[in-house]
Amino acid sequence: MKLFPRLALAAFAAVCAVSLHAADLTQQLGIQTWTLRNLKFEQVVEFAQKHGIKNLQMIGNHLDPKAPLEETKRKKAVLEAAGLKVYTFGVAGTSLDKEENRKLFEFAKFMGIQVIVVEPGDYKIFDNLEELVKEYDIKIAIHNHGIRSLYGNPAVVRALIKHRDKRIGVCMDAGWIASTGLDPTRIFKEYEGRVYDLHLKDKRVEKTQGDDVAFDTHIGEGQGKLGNLLAELKQAGWNGVMAIETDGNEFAKNPDDFVARAKAFVEKTAANLN
Repeated sequence: MKLFPRLALAAFAAVCAVSLHAADLTQQLGIQTWTLRNLKFEQVVEFAQKHGIKNLQMIGNHLDPKAPLEETKRKKAVLEAAGLKVYTFGVAGTSLDKEENRKLFEFAKFMGIQVIVVEPGDYKIFDNLEELVKEYDIKIAIHNHGIRSLYGNPAVVRALIKHRDKRIGVCMDAGWIASTGLDPTRIFKEYEGRVYDLHLKDKRVEKTQGDDVAFDTHIGEGQGKLGNLLAELKQAGWNGVMAIETDGNEFAKNPDDFVARAKAFVEKTAANLN
């Protein structure tokens, strides 16, 4: 075979490999253990194994950054033995005290976490977080709640990160975006590659005489139009983790059904996109 055809074939194979990776949305599923808030650490491990989920975003109830090192070592060993990875932690508390925040980065380094999800209560905190991001080469991702929260308006978040280190990005909660009446797919695109984590959540909004009220739904059944978002993630070749999550207490009481239906929605949608 001549050199040019060989190179062309190799290039084609490389493109196919990238496309297949980007299209494999089911392999990018994880779980935010807020969904499992009624379970103990050991039960969370069993749950993840049962549902074939390897990527965990843990909350402090299950893995506390401030716990004694021996406890953290024990839990890390349990997770590794179970074939599970804590790919991120959050939403993590942060402080104006840089050395206090350093403990969070040391914890992340020990656990092999590459992204820390945060929602600082003061914009000034980003100054010392940015210094730590550069020092440790660990990303932070800003989480959003409702429109009235500090980071509920995506325009505010975009302005905050625009001139910051590129390792400061977004943990986009699709459900809370939907609760504002905005389109998660459009917002994802407007972040222009700065979405480093994603909470796969859905909500419906009910009109009232006062404020609108948002309620969690099963993934894919709310106003987030999450099928469109999954299509955009595939098209963009996004390689992050989609953490299944719910704020609904009723869903949290029966997380088996909620997570099984979420996985089924992603699998069906992914199959239709191929």
